[in-house]
Amino acid sequence: MSQRARVIELYKSLLHLGKDYPQGFDYFRTRLKNAFMKNKDVTDPEQVQKMIAHGEFVKKEIEALYMLKKYRTLKRRYENQEQG
Repeated sequence: MSQRARVIELYKSLLHLGKDYPQGFDYFRTRLKNAFMKNKDVTDPEQVQKMIAHGEFVKKEIEALYMLKKYRTLKRRYENQEQG
């Protein structure tokens, strides 16, 4: 897969994750677009690879935060049911 295709795939997957962002999708989309546009002129394949790796790391961190949020919500619900 070409680097361009990987960057586009990363952008789309991050954009999809932004739908559940606490500060809103518009805020997330604007920040994401600015981050990608800031680096649009980078042509060094090694540098692009590092940026893709960083983007994948950010993606995993966001997914982990979402899972933690869901876990805490479920835990709170079950604790409330046991008390009630």
